[in-house]
Amino acid sequence: MSAIQRIALVLTIIGAINWGLIGFFGFDLVAAIFGGQNSWLSRIIYSLVGIAGLINLGLLFKPAAEFARDEPRPEGR
Repeated sequence: MSAIQRIALVLTIIGAINWGLIGFFGFDLVAAIFGGQNSWLSRIIYSLVGIAGLINLGLLFKPAAEFARDEPRPEGR
């Protein structure tokens, strides 16, 4: 997995946690931290999470053989 994919995965996880907080408690963590849903900083975070989700779409179509090839192999093999 490339560095960009790892960053995208972290941002996607952050977005999923935020949506979970919204769904369960009605609390938008990103808006609370960055000054409301309409602040420019919140909109940047929302945009980055959306782009990260699009990048991670590629993981759905990546063959399983490529995942196995990306994993580090134990010493001696």
